[in-house]
Amino acid sequence: MSTFHAVVWMDHAEAHIVMFDREHLEAQRIKTRSHHKHQGKAADTVAFFTDVAQALTQTHEVLLAGPGLARNEFRAWCQQHQAEVANRIVDSVAADHPSDAQLVSMARQYFQKFDQMASDPSLA
Repeated sequence: MSTFHAVVWMDHAEAHIVMFDREHLEAQRIKTRSHHKHQGKAADTVAFFTDVAQALTQTHEVLLAGPGLARNEFRAWCQQHQAEVANRIVDSVAADHPSDAQLVSMARQYFQKFDQMASDPSLA
């Protein structure tokens, strides 16, 4: 599904990806292959980040959210290995454990403000 926005809530164990536009919403979960929280092998992390990046290839703007460092580590990994996805990431925000509905609501508010600022040349 090709959508305009995506929000990704992630920690080191899983990623909740919600892709949406004005008319559509699609959610998926991707779990890490490691069975040990915060102690996964580097290969497990690479596979996890690769799966998340692959899920974001059809979106235009991505907001990352999560409680810890995983979202920032994913962003840094994308800058090195998935530049196309890295260019789509507009921000990374702290968020505890929202439901998918709360996540989408937060993202809609964020993107509404982000899009308004992007379209106003006086704010550039």
